[in-house]
Order: sequence, then structure tokens, then C-alpha cells
Amino acid sequence: MIKPRVQKNYLNNRDILKEIHLSKISYCSFRDKDADHWPDIILETIEEITEENIQKAKQRRVDRAKKEFGEIIDINSINITDLVFRVTCWDHIPLAPAKVSKNKPKKKAKVELMDLAFDVSEVFDAADDDIPVLSTKYVRLNFVPFYHYRVDENNQLYIVGKSHWKGSLEDGEFSKDHGRISDNLARMYIMLCDRYASKGNWRGYTYLDEMKSHALLQLTLAGLTFNEGRSDNPFAYYTCCMTNAFRVVLNNERKSQNIRDDLLEQNGLDPSWTRQIKGEFELEEARFLESMKNS
Repeated sequence: MIKPRVQKNYLNNRDILKEIHLSKISYCSFRDKDADHWPDIILETIEEITEENIQKAKQRRVDRAKKEFGEIIDINSINITDLVFRVTCWDHIPLAPAKVSKNKPKKKAKVELMDLAFDVSEVFDAADDDIPVLSTKYVRLNFVPFYHYRVDENNQLYIVGKSHWKGSLEDGEFSKDHGRISDNLARMYIMLCDRYASKGNWRGYTYLDEMKSHALLQLTLAGLTFNEGRSDNPFAYYTCCMTNAFRVVLNNERKSQNIRDDLLEQNGLDPSWTRQIKGEFELEEARFLESMKNS
């Protein structure tokens, strides 16, 4: 009897989500890292900590314990003081500095903090346009900042963790460069690019290495911007990032090839095979349409 072939996924969303989480907490500071680093639910504001979301948080803790450790926990045995709430918060993020005018001398230029949001193109150089912008009011970050909250015995919220923070929660300071993506997540980026580049619609191009390099750069820049509170499918998010990166390189190469072919034709030389085949196809199509009209 022939055994049915079992298709094995080379990557799955659960492993990717775990590595995204481990990478994000390297940019964070916690009161107790072992107990407070994993959120039971992700919310946008503190006002969303309601009875309904508290029950969802308890159910997610039960599901996580069953999947990861094989433990069966009674949902009624979970106290609200045991839950960790991740809430999006920008209070600890400094404002973006105003752009220094190019007309003013650099020595006399002064960087001032602005209290109002403004166009991001006035702050960042054109070379950074591919980096995701999470807010045009604050400094550019690699993922949405947040606080981790717990509830005490008096039903009062208190902070147990901060993102983009170094040192203690009370005496620490803002920092966005002290963390790093995990080694496993970096390997996943490389594996995703290699697997995506092996598809039939991409693998025949001579500049495939440039496509893979650009896609890997985009994943490095935008990989942590994935919001686990809105979706649990980072695989699809990363696939869209790679598709856009591949298309950018393809369009740039096509533009360069068209310019090169135009110069060759102007000088009486044969253009590339792509231009020649395209010309022959257009000629055949024109002949076919002309014969249809005459008939």
C-alpha cells in the first residue's frame, strides 16, 4: 500500500510569531522579565481592558498552555492579577526633531522639538523612504511601542514593562538601538527569500540575487512592524513584503534595459533578445489583425 505523501511546511506562523516576540522583547525593559514579557492580550488603549477582553485573555492563556506545554488549565482558576496586558503607548517616545533647512549653515542650525505632527517627508531623507513609518509625530521606530500592564489586588493598573526602553522602569531611558532580531528570525528571513525566489515566475531572471538581497533588506527593516494584535499570519505579511521588493528590482531592471535597447537601436545595433522577440510578436499581431480586416 502506498502511503499518502504528507506535505510538511518549512515554516509556520506559530514559530515566526514566537521569534518576532523574542526579538521585540530585546528592545524592552521589564520589572520581572520571566513573568511579564509574554502578553495575554494585545490592546490599543487602556479603555479596552474590559470584562470581555479579560475573559479573552484568560482563554488565550489556557490555549497557549495547552499548545506549548500540554497543560490543561481551568479558566476559572486564573486570577486577573496573573494576566499581562499589552497596550499601545507613545508617551515614552520622544518627538521627532524638525528638519534643518538646507539654506541655513549647518553650524548655526538648531534642532527643535515640534509639538504637532507634520509630513514625514520633511523629517527623513529620501533614502529612508522604504523604512516603515509608524508615526509622523515621533521618532522613527522599528515597531509600535507599548506598555505591559498588570492589575493589583485593588484593581489598579500598574506598569510592568516598556518597549524601546533600557534600564529600570523608573530610572531608565529611551533607546531604540540596544535590541536585535533573534538569530532564528534572521534565518527565517533568509529561508523565506530563498524559497520565494525558487518560484517559476522569478527563478529565470539573471538578476535574481539582487531581488533576494532587496527582499532580505525589506524584511530586516519591516519584519518587526507586524502587529500580533491584529493578525496571527505573519507568513502572509512577509510574503507581501518580498513580492513588493522583487517587483521593485524587476521594474528598475526593465527601465534600465529599455534605455539600453533604445541607445543600441539609435546607433544601428541589435537590441536585446527581449526587445527583438517583442518586436516580432507585435509585427505578427499587426499582420494578423490586418488579415482579419481584409477578410
